[in-house]
Amino acid sequence: MTTFILFIIILGLIVFIHEFGHFIFAKKAGIHVFEFSLGFGPKLFSFRRKNDETEYMVKLIPLGGYVALAGEVYDEEDEELKKIPEDKRLYNKSFLRQLSVLVAGVFNNFVLGLVLLFIIGLSFGTSYSTNELSELNKNYPLYKLGARNGDKIIEIDNKKTKNFDDIQTAIAISGGKKTLSIKIKNKNNEIKTYKVKPKYDKENDSYYYGISVKTKNEKGIVSSIKFAFTKFISIFKSLIIVLISLFTGKLGINSLSGPVGIYQVVGIAKSSLLSILSLTAYLSINVGFMNILPFPAFDGGRAFLLIIEKITGKKVPLKVESMINEIGFFILMGLMLFITVKDVLKLF
Repeated sequence: MTTFILFIIILGLIVFIHEFGHFIFAKKAGIHVFEFSLGFGPKLFSFRRKNDETEYMVKLIPLGGYVALAGEVYDEEDEELKKIPEDKRLYNKSFLRQLSVLVAGVFNNFVLGLVLLFIIGLSFGTSYSTNELSELNKNYPLYKLGARNGDKIIEIDNKKTKNFDDIQTAIAISGGKKTLSIKIKNKNNEIKTYKVKPKYDKENDSYYYGISVKTKNEKGIVSSIKFAFTKFISIFKSLIIVLISLFTGKLGINSLSGPVGIYQVVGIAKSSLLSILSLTAYLSINVGFMNILPFPAFDGGRAFLLIIEKITGKKVPLKVESMINEIGFFILMGLMLFITVKDVLKLF
């Protein structure tokens, strides 16, 4: 039960922050907002504020949310839309106002991620991982091949590595079981390349390369700000690498996780406040990253069409845009269903 409640709180916070971005920018732009909803499906409860056209609601399925704006979708028979003045519809606002409304959710997710990372740094101290090897285990492959403490891992499979996040991402993309080409610079600035085959540990059912790196610990407001931005960039870069690897086939769709996978991770993270804050920050940045992608139904897809309109000077018909977004939505729902079923099957 604790895991479920925590799952709802984390997901609810990330969704609320995202949708609130769309909502507040739309209100500031003078756009009519029909609904602000957390969740999908049957309505649990709703309310309206005095002198406010928006209906605020919470729905049964807590896996997302939305803000319904006037002029956002095409529906020539929408009687409610016909009552809204033209100047209060999204498509009649300036390019910059429309763009700000579309990307505001992503912006809020990134800000939430940065704030949480700053809180982590301020509360628990900052820990910067490096690419410098430290406390190598003599029984594992990397040491046996000749690497020593103080050496630096500068590349793994032709991917540059500046810190442990880069190293972890490179290993994850490889699948964690194959032989890696690891380029190392020693204390004399000599560069050597090692072909490292991981060692299998039967007891833990895991593969180990024997990579251990040096970390730097700091405290204070300045170091916390530095940590927040450094970690944000590192997470963002790893997401880009994962996305590219999915397109190139280095990572399969089976490597993706959906709500069930997240629920399992929440169950593990609930043991400490640090883990909960770290997971929430990562998920918020992840949601922002996914939404900025130029794919139909994502905020980035709609922003992309808007930018194309600005460049070409030709407006994409609202009917066509709505159709593109609907197709993208169904593809997205199909992918989500597939990933969810995959995650459920892993439980058995």
